[in-house]
Amino acid sequence: MVEKELIEECRNGDLHNFRKVVEKSTPLIFTVAFRILGDEDAARDIVQDTMVAVWQKLGKIRTAESYKTWVYRIAVNKCYDQLRKQKRQKEERFDEGEWAVISNHLSEEGITELENRENAMIINLLTNQLSPRQKTVFVLSELEGMEAEEIVNITGMAKSVVKANLYYARKNIGSLLQKYLWR
Repeated sequence: MVEKELIEECRNGDLHNFRKVVEKSTPLIFTVAFRILGDEDAARDIVQDTMVAVWQKLGKIRTAESYKTWVYRIAVNKCYDQLRKQKRQKEERFDEGEWAVISNHLSEEGITELENRENAMIINLLTNQLSPRQKTVFVLSELEGMEAEEIVNITGMAKSVVKANLYYARKNIGSLLQKYLWR
């Protein structure tokens, strides 16, 4: 993701190199935030807020190797904040078309834009039925391909809580799929 030397230079206040960190980190943060929130504008805000937090706290990072986990944790926590804010406002922010930009990675495998849009709508419909914790764990595990230990480091949840949330997320999504596929 981001080279160790780049992180070290940024820790020493090199603003030019921080732009490189932002360029390399933005797609990762956007993808996770967009998959959790399902809102392109909110995901962009999360990216911006995360990068501001990174700049302010870059000196506190223990090692350059832990940067990826640290950035994920900041982004996921900001997503949680946004989800709580939405819940308090009782606002439904759901736009199926926004999932069409879910990730540039889908297009790399020869999937068309229409297929991306369809996949995004399905993912959105399924994950919107999950609790914020289940959704986060599901996105990080199943869509981002992370192992349980990395999810523990990012979310701060105990490993058993991560596994339980992933189990229930899969179970809920399986139930929804059966319900819609066997109509």
